Amino acid sequence: MTQPIFATHEVFNQSPPFEGVDFFAADRPLVEAVRANGGAAAEKELSDFGKTWGSAAMAERGRVANENTPKLRSFDSRGNRRDQVEFHPSYHELMAHSAHAGVHNSTWSADGKPAGDAAEVVRAAKFYIAAQVETGHLCPITMTRASVGALAMQPDLLAKVMPVLSTRSYDPSFAPWWEKRGMTLGMGMTEKQGGTDVRSNMTRAVRDGDAYRITGHKWFMSAPMCDAFLVLAQADDGLTCFFMPRFAPDGSVNAIQFQRLKDKLGNRSNASSEVEFVGAYAERVGEEGKGIRTIIQMVQLTRQDCAIASVGLMRSGLAHALHHARHRSVFQKHLADQPLMQAVLSDMALHVEAGVALVMRLCRGFDRTPHDPAEAAYMRLLTPAIKYWTCKSAPPFLYEAMECLGGNGYVEEGILARHYRESPVNAIWEGSGNVMCLDVLRALAREPEAATAVMQGLATETKSLPGAGEAITFIGKAFRRPDGERVARLAVEKLALLSAAAALNGVSPRNAELFAATRLATNHASMYGAVDLLPSDTRALLERALP
Repeated sequence: MTQPIFATHEVFNQSPPFEGVDFFAADRPLVEAVRANGGAAAEKELSDFGKTWGSAAMAERGRVANENTPKLRSFDSRGNRRDQVEFHPSYHELMAHSAHAGVHNSTWSADGKPAGDAAEVVRAAKFYIAAQVETGHLCPITMTRASVGALAMQPDLLAKVMPVLSTRSYDPSFAPWWEKRGMTLGMGMTEKQGGTDVRSNMTRAVRDGDAYRITGHKWFMSAPMCDAFLVLAQADDGLTCFFMPRFAPDGSVNAIQFQRLKDKLGNRSNASSEVEFVGAYAERVGEEGKGIRTIIQMVQLTRQDCAIASVGLMRSGLAHALHHARHRSVFQKHLADQPLMQAVLSDMALHVEAGVALVMRLCRGFDRTPHDPAEAAYMRLLTPAIKYWTCKSAPPFLYEAMECLGGNGYVEEGILARHYRESPVNAIWEGSGNVMCLDVLRALAREPEAATAVMQGLATETKSLPGAGEAITFIGKAFRRPDGERVARLAVEKLALLSAAAALNGVSPRNAELFAATRLATNHASMYGAVDLLPSDTRALLERALP
């Protein structure tokens, strides 16, 4: 008698892994935004980078690095204090790939000057691509890049550090920075009692010859295995910025004692620590009492990266959702052919397209700031507004992307659950939403003429777009109100949307019109897909998002 065969474990109607993809060439909005902002000459370089980071091997490294979280080793086997953090090899491989591509230093020349041309735009495209694979390791990468902005306030120190920092080598060894092939830098600002209010910091710095000894704590100090940190401490003349290496000049381990590693919602591959300084050796960066002015040169750049990474995470969510929908059949049709799913995905694609156009336009501003006052004003006013909108957008966007995959999006085997847990940190780090809104108000108050010129430029760039004129009028009235701080979130969001429409208008005028019609002329519905786009626009948006 023949036994029946029950093929209970046959797998079908599942989307294949989203890998083996050129993350640059497959992203037409990115390609066009890079081109529009001066980076066309780097397309071959960016395509090579996109193929590497779109590979199965890189996806696996990202997964493993997050599943095998860092471990603090306070002492060695003989009881000597070491304060080392141990990472999985996959984390080091991710760091090496980013360093080799110059994601940590390519915006600077070997002597610490801005590299010029489209260095910011090209580097931002790489950062955006890498964020789609594994975002945690980008914390030390972004801090290292940004630290040069602050170190420039102390030219003699910058000259010592740049020969090591400017290499494209990654050296994870625990050794003095001056003996290494390459180095990374971190930052320590916040304390238990102050958080964002760094003026309330209590950590003290006492002069010791030409250097200082620092005693106190930091409640958050990320990437504790960096080779040095820029920290804030109170000196005789007030809050001051300091360069604190892991090793003192005599080669001994500096008195930087990590208390514990933070148990974070996301950003699991990257270590964040609580730390105490017990007379730790440090060198001053900038003038005493000018610590905030000094370190803000670094913070402005890390805020830029928070925005880029958030758009990168949303891009990854969109790509995975669209890829899945094109392979998954429901009710005798592919999900991607269902009108309601098309409405959701195309609305999401429009959001990401505006986001990538906006962050690349911002990076063009960073490229041109040293020699163009108008671009410098754009950068100062809009960096906090852009960070506010992009970083706040990411968590709900990624939730929607997860839902497109159904249960497969919700499980940890897929990347979207990790992206969803990762996304809130960019809105929290380097200044929360309220701090960003206050920074916009501060820029308006300090440089009203420059801010007015920026608004006039946005008005010119959006004059043909629906709702743009009304948005400009609203923004102007809101910021002039005596109680302007109370409505600052509303005005800053509108400012970011207007800036996104202007940036997109320089890349894809038709999609800029769609974006303005759905975000400026009317209030966008709280759910993606609750808009009325023409079928031809829906198809075009999805083809641009992923061929």
